Amino acid sequence: MTTKLILAILRGDSEERVRPRLLDAGLRVTELSSTGGFLRKGSTTVLIGVEEDQIEAALNIFRETIPTPEGEADHNATIFVLNADQFTHF
Repeated sequence: MTTKLILAILRGDSEERVRPRLLDAGLRVTELSSTGGFLRKGSTTVLIGVEEDQIEAALNIFRETIPTPEGEADHNATIFVLNADQFTHF
C-alpha cells in the first residue's frame, strides 16, 4: 500500500477544531507554527502520515470541520497530499 503525507496549512482557529477530530480518527498529527501570505499572518501547518485508503476519510474531516469563508478569494486551509517514499516510527 502507498504511504502519503497530508500537509495542511490552516488559518485562524481551524487547527483547534480539526485536531481533535483527526486524533479521534486514530491519525497521528504533527503541528508546526508557520507564517505566510501577503500580511505574514500566523498559521498552523499540520503533517499527517496516512495509508492511501485513509486519505479520503482525513480530507472529509477537514471538509466537515473547517468553515468556508464568505469571500471567494478567502480560504481557511490549503491542503497537499504528497507521496511519501518511506514512513517510519522510532
